[in-house]
Amino acid sequence: NICRSPIAEAVFRKLVTDEKVENKWMTDSAAVSDWNVGRSPDARALSCLRNHGIETAHKARQITKDDFQSFDYILCMDESNLRDLKRKSNQVKDCKAKIELLGTYDPQKQLIIEDPYYGNEKDFETVYEQCVRCCKAFLEKPH
Repeated sequence: NICRSPIAEAVFRKLVTDEKVENKWMTDSAAVSDWNVGRSPDARALSCLRNHGIETAHKARQITKDDFQSFDYILCMDESNLRDLKRKSNQVKDCKAKIELLGTYDPQKQLIIEDPYYGNEKDFETVYEQCVRCCKAFLEKPH
């Protein structure tokens, strides 16, 4: 929860703020695993966001049972995330969250948002661009 999801969270938060609908959305990001809990996003993720005028104070955290009960949507980045989240959700009574790939909303049909951790700045920029496209399309659909 230090690369893709904090970028997506920050992008979504900026979009809803710009649209003046931030009070209608509770926005957060979390990891499936407990790696990096409490850490700030990767420096390259922060730099990429700053290049687009976006700041974030996010600290990595692991998803909780409560998240499945309180969020309407849990959007994830790849098939592995999707599989793990669906497995976790099956252990939660009253799971109300719809769990899906953020990439399903991509008008360019890039279903998977690849982890840029072992890549370079260009890979973080690709993640950012995918998140912008997907979050805009997600917001445009009726909820």
